[in-house]
Amino acid sequence: MLYRLSYVGGLRFDSICWILTARFMSGIDQVLARARQRLRRVTPEQASAEHAHGALLVDTRTSAQRARDGEIPGALVVDRTVFEWRLDPTSPSRIPEAKDHDVRVIVICNQGFSSSLAAASLLDLGLVNATDVIGGFEAWKAAGLPVKS
Repeated sequence: MLYRLSYVGGLRFDSICWILTARFMSGIDQVLARARQRLRRVTPEQASAEHAHGALLVDTRTSAQRARDGEIPGALVVDRTVFEWRLDPTSPSRIPEAKDHDVRVIVICNQGFSSSLAAASLLDLGLVNATDVIGGFEAWKAAGLPVKS
């Protein structure tokens, strides 16, 4: 009966179908919040210290952003479009640094939003030590950490 009601009258949804659909749909803020619940995010200072001790710091900012704002010395630049393939230790397209699922990967984007989603996708691939930088590159630069022009 509800199935038929949802198509009566030319409306796309009746109120019951709208409520059911809305309950299952997520906005990006909800997706981001769920991703961040799974991460132990780090400050720029913590990321810098871990990077100095061997953690992979992966910069996913665009080439235009890096050219305009500067680069982080020693960070690996990985384009977001191939990110998972480069960091998955089981991928034939992985980078040499993606040795195993225990490698510490710290992702940094411009403001710390897309990096959270990227780090969560690494968790999905089994990289248990993946996280991202709170505030992204903007926070890194504001903290006075190394940037090369």
